Amino acid sequence: MASSTDTRREPGKGAKASPLEGTKLAPARRVPTWVAWVVGLILLALVCYMALFMGAATLTRDEVWGSITHKLGIFASDSRPAPSLIRQSILFDLRIPRIVMGIFVGAGLAVAGASLQAITRNDLAEPYLLGVSYGASTGAVVALLLMPVSFALGLTGGAAIGALLSFGLLMLLLRGSGFVSTRVVLTGVLVGQFFSAITSLILVARGDAESVRGITFWLLGAMGASRANTMWIVLITVVITSLLIWMMSRYLDAMSFGDETAKSMGVPVVGVRAAVLILVALMTAATVSAVGAIGFIGLLVPHAVRMIVGSSHARLIPLSALVGAILLVFTDALARSVFQPQEVPVGVFTALLGVPLFFFILNRGQRV
Repeated sequence: MASSTDTRREPGKGAKASPLEGTKLAPARRVPTWVAWVVGLILLALVCYMALFMGAATLTRDEVWGSITHKLGIFASDSRPAPSLIRQSILFDLRIPRIVMGIFVGAGLAVAGASLQAITRNDLAEPYLLGVSYGASTGAVVALLLMPVSFALGLTGGAAIGALLSFGLLMLLLRGSGFVSTRVVLTGVLVGQFFSAITSLILVARGDAESVRGITFWLLGAMGASRANTMWIVLITVVITSLLIWMMSRYLDAMSFGDETAKSMGVPVVGVRAAVLILVALMTAATVSAVGAIGFIGLLVPHAVRMIVGSSHARLIPLSALVGAILLVFTDALARSVFQPQEVPVGVFTALLGVPLFFFILNRGQRV
């Protein structure tokens, strides 16, 4: 049986859209890209519509549409009374910001996972498993305790520093050993536990019992923390970093064959890898500072999208963003509805979905 390294063949002369097309690494598209987009956008619209009604306070269809039309001034002459201010506040101050945040956080985490898997040639690479989310969490907690909570930009900056430090530690520990799956996972766990321990020490030393409980819930992935100030930071950061990564799609395709092959194709491997790591760190920092650490989105989504449209990153990255948005909005709606009025951190649901896939990939031993 051929080893897994045999799947990294030189691109053929007839390659068109991507040097990966037609290899075992990048199976041919099973679904036309436009079909995937149409279905995905319809699913996203349905999931967002469903999420408007789900939560501890159940809203009816009349309350939702009445609040929206009243807010927009539509049908102002209608004799029907407007929904109560409490119902309107639930919709506009909680539900809609939470849905928008879910769209961009899910998109960012999925793009981050797809990017890391390309530059490391490792199917298990994603911010949570590599310990980067833990580093960002530590930086965010430090910033949270040292400055006002409303200073969202400072919170994101602290998370960015923590994410970059965790990336640096990971690269230092992996230096000279490559990105073998089992070693990457073990090293990522080590880095994650290191920063998790630092976070715990900080909370014990500086936080009272109530703040420790709130921060701990947030660290597990608390979409309920979504607010307008952090939402705009996440939106801008995810859009810009995702576009920049998408512009490097051809480089990522080439790097999926290995550094030497990519260099022979004229790819500045060191520069591209550094740029992607920085962009992923910024993206992870923005999402973690807003909603805490949510794992496995970056593992689940790229694998699902590859099975649908292949591994050309020009298609993979934007479609991963779309599917990531769908998945997180859906799981967040479940998280706030299944055990209502109690809310479960959304990271618990994504872990329940992601852990089985993690073991499947690890046992399969692909890309090692």
